[in-house]
Amino acid sequence: MSSEKTVALLLALLVTAGAVIWGWRGLQAQPAGAVRGGEAVNEANLQDIYFGMGCFWGAEKRLRAVPGVVAVEVGYAGGDAPKVTYEDVLREERLIRLGRSHARNHAEVVRVRYDPRRLDLMTLLAAFWENHDPTQVGGQGNDIGSNYRSAIYTTSEAQKVVAEQSRDIYQKNLTRAGFGPITTEILPVRHYNRAEDYHQDYLVKNPDGYCGLGGTGVKFGLEAVAGATPPPDGAALHADRQLVVYEAEDCPYCEKFEADVLSTWKADVPFVRTRAQQAPTGWSLAGPLLGTPTIVLFGHGKETARFTGYAGDPKKFWQWLGFYLLTPEQQRIAFDSGTELPGTGAHLYESRPGTYYDPVSGAALFRSDAKFDSSCGWPSFFEPLPGALQFLADDSHGMHRIEVRSRSSGIHLGHVFDDGPPPTGKRYCINGNVLKFVPDPPKA
Repeated sequence: MSSEKTVALLLALLVTAGAVIWGWRGLQAQPAGAVRGGEAVNEANLQDIYFGMGCFWGAEKRLRAVPGVVAVEVGYAGGDAPKVTYEDVLREERLIRLGRSHARNHAEVVRVRYDPRRLDLMTLLAAFWENHDPTQVGGQGNDIGSNYRSAIYTTSEAQKVVAEQSRDIYQKNLTRAGFGPITTEILPVRHYNRAEDYHQDYLVKNPDGYCGLGGTGVKFGLEAVAGATPPPDGAALHADRQLVVYEAEDCPYCEKFEADVLSTWKADVPFVRTRAQQAPTGWSLAGPLLGTPTIVLFGHGKETARFTGYAGDPKKFWQWLGFYLLTPEQQRIAFDSGTELPGTGAHLYESRPGTYYDPVSGAALFRSDAKFDSSCGWPSFFEPLPGALQFLADDSHGMHRIEVRSRSSGIHLGHVFDDGPPPTGKRYCINGNVLKFVPDPPKA
């Protein structure tokens, strides 16, 4: 531990002691159920990721400032011991240096909680890379030791894939700037322990306190190549709503996204692919492109949202897009397994010949000739189109049911029961508000 941090820690302990005497606990990380930016945060949609950037006091401040972060908390992760305190981490590091321990020590980390539908993970990773030196071995700045190592600890395979993509992008930028290889470890999170209260929000409680955090000065993102590829013509695109898929040469993730999603595209919103790194002519991006593929949703010539990196799970992409295509009520049903009140949903009394589609992916789900009146208050079908649905066990609300989801996008549709008419004997009880109906064209 550096001498600067030692002095700062002693001051923090004195402040904390006074806070306990006077009953003041200081600011806490924003809870998952809080309201941020005027919108309620649904805890079920949140994800955690853990960043080691050296001393966690400064890292916490930098990551809290990223727009879209819901909550931050400092702690220890990545070591062998299941339970540790600050003193345990320091003691283990001393033993390692003396050669008396070969255990893996914990790193000081910041646990970041975010909503992936509102905050693109690549944007969060860009803040991580830019705000410390990932090429330094054995610490950060004056804070030397494996407990100050650079690390990304993930909570899903998708996070791991995007983190590795971001590392490869930043390594190219660092190499061009004359820096060495990145030393950051990217692993699933292990043995996370929340740090003591006096470490939480340290620089909020001590604005002039020690930070010990500095970056390389190298920006994260794609290198712009002037004139390499002209941007799409904005006048030739759909002004109301348009997707632009930014790709790069020799990008395996772009190829995978094309195979999994674009090759069978049926969604209402149109897309265009480009290797340019600018907005369509006459349009504007909210910020620089950070990686490929990046899928940007434009509305009236301005960026509405972006999805950067592809981890091989198309449902993650469809959920992101659905958040911007669906109404709040549709989102509640589609993503939170909600249910419309009986007799209130769309298409309950629809009797025209036609097809019912997934409102996000545009995949066909049911034909009208499989629809029947079950008097249950929801549109009912005795048979889906082949391969259209996915079935999951649902034991919620003290019942055992079979949930029905769209196989293409993964959105919740309803449930299936064994009390339907012949020939299948099934009743697919579906929320009408998450169906899009298209009538057959009139016969000539």
